[in-house]
Amino acid sequence: MPANTALDAEVHAGVPAEAVAPLIRGISVLRRLTEAGGTLSPSALERATGLARSTVDRITATLARMGYVRVDGRDVVLAPRVMELGNAYLAALRLPALLDARADALADELDESVSLAVADLDGIRFIHQATRRRAMSVSFRIGDLLPAERTAPGPLFAAGWTDADWQRWRARRAEDPEDASFPAVPPRPASAADDFERRAKRARRDGWALDDQLIEPGLVAVSVPVREPDTGRVACVASVVSHTSRHSPADLRTSLLPRLRTAVAAMEADLREAPRPHPGPPPAGLATWTTASKHELGREFVESLARGLTVLTAFGADRSALPLTEVARAAGLARATARRALITYEHLGLVAAGPDRTFTLTPRVLDLGFPPLSRTTLPRLAEPHLRALTDRLHEPTALAVLAPGAESEIQYTAGAGASRVLTVDITVGARLPAASTSLGRVLLADGAEPLSPALAEVRAQGYALVDEELESGLRSIAVPVRDRTGRAVAAVNVATHPARRTLEECVDDLLPALSATADRIQTDLHTASRFTRVPSA
Repeated sequence: MPANTALDAEVHAGVPAEAVAPLIRGISVLRRLTEAGGTLSPSALERATGLARSTVDRITATLARMGYVRVDGRDVVLAPRVMELGNAYLAALRLPALLDARADALADELDESVSLAVADLDGIRFIHQATRRRAMSVSFRIGDLLPAERTAPGPLFAAGWTDADWQRWRARRAEDPEDASFPAVPPRPASAADDFERRAKRARRDGWALDDQLIEPGLVAVSVPVREPDTGRVACVASVVSHTSRHSPADLRTSLLPRLRTAVAAMEADLREAPRPHPGPPPAGLATWTTASKHELGREFVESLARGLTVLTAFGADRSALPLTEVARAAGLARATARRALITYEHLGLVAAGPDRTFTLTPRVLDLGFPPLSRTTLPRLAEPHLRALTDRLHEPTALAVLAPGAESEIQYTAGAGASRVLTVDITVGARLPAASTSLGRVLLADGAEPLSPALAEVRAQGYALVDEELESGLRSIAVPVRDRTGRAVAAVNVATHPARRTLEECVDDLLPALSATADRIQTDLHTASRFTRVPSA
């Protein structure tokens, strides 16, 4: 695992006296988990962070209590809820919400991947990806950080750099010649051309830039800046990404660049016409929750870490720049506590202080768990919850969707088996008639009117109970899993044998636990899908 040497140097140099040490340690743990792809053992975290094992254990216990990680066997694993930190930055930025539809439409028009990126010091960071699903496709994720000089957006940002920015870039290049501090890209070849300053001058002149296999052989991209309507500064950069078997660099310039420019002009019009932000209500009850958790878990719960992390969630949609007083009010913290957290975040590069005495989140917040989870799927989100439900009920559980292209069938996409001699054994990928299963009836009941009386009853009661219709001895109960729009995109069920549970016991004993599990899966789905696409299968 490559160490982020430049970042480490910043963290350990000149720590302010008022910085919150446990918060610095907690951020280090989240960053190391992110760099490792989302999973590390406690001993590996100990080595990666340089922290004592007891400190690692207390931090991971606190993060687990917050729902940001889970302990899976001997490993610490990033959990979907940690994405709320990156969501706070993306919501405050507003650009994904305003521009992602244009980027997606361009990707559909060109049948190529399209990305939006912002500047992050002398790197670029992705804030939206519309990726084509094919055997050879781009694998960058939202939140990935790339060195500016190896990308198409980089020269467009560098065209506006100051002398201090160029000095920072040269120092980083000298310290990290192989780009070890950028885990998302392969090491820089020793023979790589070093003409970034010339490319930045050309980008300033032309208003677009090209990546001709700078990241790895075969990968090409063309980029155009999206400018802020009031200042003319580069708000983000839109790129079309392909590979040389589909488009040569010359093709990008002649056939794709004009259409990219048209899309960018529409994006800039969207920014001009966007309504001014109107701050909504801040989160509530966070400080009360952390206090209660401290009372319950005692010294294993690092309250200063939990309270510090809630400060990041004070920002969000229409709450992009907040004064200290508003941050404290939103997080439910004393002004002094919020101030120390902001000082810590400013030191870590997660928060920037403005001349008007307000604070804003920086793209570096996406370092806190977002990239590994931004390509997750609903089955992956559901699996730990299904295992927990099976462990609790000692009955098999499953997740299913309506089969693509055949809505008369369901397809199993995840499941957890129970340790019983007599148990249900249906493999992931198997298809069954929807009308004969509890899973299928829940999904069919969410369809268009008119519904049969049986499906209307399922819709009204919110669950389906099927007794030995698919197979003798198989009794199951299912509830829907809904996306952010309220549409049932999947269903979860518990299966049993009539000798183990009566129909009344299925409703009285199994349904409450099943519904609670569906709620947990929905919460993870809603968090993960706010700015990313989460496939149902």
